[in-house]
Amino acid sequence: MIGFEAVTFTYPGAPAPTLRDIDLEIADGELFLVVGATGQGKTTMLRAVNGLVPHFTGGELRGRVRVDTLTTTSPPREFAAVVGAVGQNPANGFVTDRVEDELAYVMENLGIPAATMRRRVEDTLDLLGITGLRGRSLATLSSGEAQRVAIGSVLTAGPRTLVLDEPTSALDPAAAEDVLAILLRLVDDLGLTVLIAEHRLERVAQYATGAARLDADGRLCFGAAAEILAGSELAPPVVRLGRALGWKPTPVSVREARQRAGDLRERLAGSNPPAPSAPSPGAEVLRLGGVTLRYGTREVLRSVDLRVHEGEIVALMGRNGSGKSTLLATIAGMRPAAAGSVSVLGADPQRADAAERIRRVALVPSDPGWLLYERTVAAECATADREHSLTPGTTRALLDRIAPGVAGDHHPRDLSEGQRLAVALAVVCAPGPPLVLLDEPTRGLDLPAKTRLVATLSELAAAGHAVICATHDVELVAELAHRAVVLADREIVADGAARDVVCHSPVFAPQIAKVLAPLPWLTVDEVLEATA
Repeated sequence: MIGFEAVTFTYPGAPAPTLRDIDLEIADGELFLVVGATGQGKTTMLRAVNGLVPHFTGGELRGRVRVDTLTTTSPPREFAAVVGAVGQNPANGFVTDRVEDELAYVMENLGIPAATMRRRVEDTLDLLGITGLRGRSLATLSSGEAQRVAIGSVLTAGPRTLVLDEPTSALDPAAAEDVLAILLRLVDDLGLTVLIAEHRLERVAQYATGAARLDADGRLCFGAAAEILAGSELAPPVVRLGRALGWKPTPVSVREARQRAGDLRERLAGSNPPAPSAPSPGAEVLRLGGVTLRYGTREVLRSVDLRVHEGEIVALMGRNGSGKSTLLATIAGMRPAAAGSVSVLGADPQRADAAERIRRVALVPSDPGWLLYERTVAAECATADREHSLTPGTTRALLDRIAPGVAGDHHPRDLSEGQRLAVALAVVCAPGPPLVLLDEPTRGLDLPAKTRLVATLSELAAAGHAVICATHDVELVAELAHRAVVLADREIVADGAARDVVCHSPVFAPQIAKVLAPLPWLTVDEVLEATA
């Protein structure tokens, strides 16, 4: 059992508490969901459960957190055998080189006998379906494989509670379903308590037995998932659709929404979705001709041809490990192609100097921290303005549109994943480069921040810039993309209007497309406009 008793926590030097007067009981065997806006304390709440808050973060914690027999005053080492924690980027927590060694590492530190360690490693490999990964190097794992290994590395210690921070944010839809199926099995078959903080609520909400919402003032409200999400601006599409149409009880899954949507499908049957918003073809910005990419001797992509024009927003989709990030790095001139040609505005980025590359192509990698090197957010914004000869305050103004309220005096490493991403986006997009590349741009972003990101990227496209987003976020594709390109088996397997590509895919279809299938509607706003 997890218990929060009148818990208030304030970080060192913070003007106000991040958590305020929290009272909460989570029973054994629950899959409990924590929701809240970016930077509002979800990660802090999870860290309080495994003892990192306040023992490693510092700050003042009033009240008491209980996990089984442990409390806030228990030594942090004792939490390792009771609470397994997996962070937002599981690969950052790996401390060994091989999968099997990683699974054994925590047990070695707890002094568990060798025979017991061997048995637990085998049980965990079978439970998570990763026996084939036993001897693999951790550096070669896909995001989905790394997530499962990270879960396994804490499971071998025998905890009764798991806390997971954004467990599906870096996963393709199929891999996310695999990880969630594992978590459900742990809850249903083994009776573990699983506490999840997640922004991709459309993936997780239907499985939650309870939910809590953290508000801006640090206070918490909790109850059934449908009840909490029905009153939240962070709700996934099916909840927002049900709320707008007055469906009671509010659906939290596609299945529940489809059961209520019969009349809606009949009303929409004679209507057409809005015409594609793709712009008239402008000048060609990017041309890939027969591009082949390799890692060592392993071929990642083969003979890829692609054209992207001014004003286009292209979603680059595919499974984890399909080559999306590698392709973006090649377009940005960060790695050479094994064969073929890359041209941005008629020049090969690989042959340009660093300053010219930045002027032509902006790339935000999946780990935005790589772009941030100043001591404060304010310094990052000021440096970007100065290096790109922008009017002072330009970068900060863009940051405030994407994620308002990020404190200027905070160090970038002290920000949440979503806030750090927002800073990186502002730094590279403020100069308005002709081609903007984004690798998983909504990772760590809540719904309002995602909405602001969509508006920002749409404005860039309307001004003539080309945008390519490598993403697993099908709801982002539905809201933003003019065109979708799908990679699989080392090549492009689909390239067309985003609506056509995602509506015909059982894996990449957004929630509204699934609810209204076979009708080709993508978003809540489209449906409400047509039925007004």
